[in-house]
Amino acid sequence: MRIGELATRSGVSVRSLRYYEEQNLLAATRSTSGQRHYGDTAVERVQLIQLLYAAGLSSKTIQDLLPCVETGVSDAYSQALLLAERDRIDRQMADLAAARRKLDEIIDIAVDPTQPCARQQVVA
Repeated sequence: MRIGELATRSGVSVRSLRYYEEQNLLAATRSTSGQRHYGDTAVERVQLIQLLYAAGLSSKTIQDLLPCVETGVSDAYSQALLLAERDRIDRQMADLAAARRKLDEIIDIAVDPTQPCARQQVVA
């Protein structure tokens, strides 16, 4: 499939796909006219890359992990990297949960009519 079709099917911009190629996360063959062509598994690969980016992984970390994902075989380095990333995400989730609890406290104060904060009028 060509780059436009991959972009449509994966929900990712053409620009992002080109970036993935620059970062060696995605590979394409080139036609004689220079057009990119991707294999059947490219959509799933792009979706995985997107998921890993959304989890906060860097392109370098993703590049290091993709061979493990492709082959199903990991070494000590990729196992340690995976565990470290999971721990980082766990810490991030805990920090977000604490921020949400604090926001809930502020909301409770803001909607309580007995609190000064709730009685103030916002002047536009």
